[in-house]
Amino acid sequence: MSDKKTGGAGLRGQSAGETKLCTVGQTGSGLTYCGYDVADLAENVTFEEVAYLLFNGDLPTQQQLDSYKKELVTMRDLPQSLKEVLKLIPATSHPMDVMRTGCSFLGNLESESDFSQQMRVSNRLLAAFPAIMCYWYRYSHHGIEIDCQTDQPSLGGHLLKLLNGKTASPQHQRVMDVSLILYAEHEFNASTFAARVCASTLSDMFSCITGAIGTLRGPLHGGANEAAMEMIEKFTSPEDAKAKMLLMLERKEKIMGFGHAIYKTEDPRNVIIKGWSEKLAKENGDTALYDISVACEELMSIQKQLFCNADFFHASTYNYMGIPTKLFTPIFVCSRLTGWAAHVMEQRANNRIIRPSADYTGSGPRKVISISERDESLAM
Repeated sequence: MSDKKTGGAGLRGQSAGETKLCTVGQTGSGLTYCGYDVADLAENVTFEEVAYLLFNGDLPTQQQLDSYKKELVTMRDLPQSLKEVLKLIPATSHPMDVMRTGCSFLGNLESESDFSQQMRVSNRLLAAFPAIMCYWYRYSHHGIEIDCQTDQPSLGGHLLKLLNGKTASPQHQRVMDVSLILYAEHEFNASTFAARVCASTLSDMFSCITGAIGTLRGPLHGGANEAAMEMIEKFTSPEDAKAKMLLMLERKEKIMGFGHAIYKTEDPRNVIIKGWSEKLAKENGDTALYDISVACEELMSIQKQLFCNADFFHASTYNYMGIPTKLFTPIFVCSRLTGWAAHVMEQRANNRIIRPSADYTGSGPRKVISISERDESLAM
């Protein structure tokens, strides 16, 4: 019998199941949703169409899309009791904790009593997440109790109006739409896998999504765009960025937003969002953040042969739209909910509880001795 281990650290390179939802690093640009290349989707459809695709397996007709968007609009508002809970959460709280609490509390108010309600629950969370994020943020930071309904037909436009109190420009609405598309789904990443593990126990949708949010909260998964923003804001110029990043590399500091567990040469999402970052920089008449970001990209490519992942240019893109850095990852939640919920539904459709084995590395067989003998051995 061979002693060769088949598992890699962090399960890298191991298949943990099957999915019809997504491929990563295989065909086309390197990322597909239900067979559609993400670049094609980002260029030609809206986020609501992608949500419909992930939940139903096909892109909607115009009639189906109109009906779906109207349904989501009716589900945007929050129960008053949830608003009261959000008002109790201090401004110093981690925004991902707010999203986790909001999702969990809504599950108490509108529980999924059986799996026939899974589509309703998924759409409810998709519609409600922007309000959970923005209601807490505007109240805790500015003392404003916002109306959770807006006149914006798209989820991206709705989110931006909730956050800023005014209608965003068509350009900003489209950029947010593209961003939500790029973050919607990514196969068996850590948070999605956490949702599927929870779903495999036949738990409810709210619990599965709450677990996924908790997993995305970790800085090695969902916080790279925030970390990238915090870094590039410290640089005064492209030259300053390169000099200071060289020092960071000498000190062996971790630089977030570069490399990927699956992609080997480039992240297809980065190419798309980088283009939008450049457009917004020119539109704003201030290209400093974009130029610094490009300098960081060039240096990491030369020094470490690492490429930007989707998070790095999302930082400057969101900043150009006036989005607070602390809300970058909660916006990720508003998008990735679609992938999480689709995976939960897929897991339920052909379920077997996910229960892997482990390689034991502890002590060999031992016999319990009396507590007096343990005391004596310590005294020796």
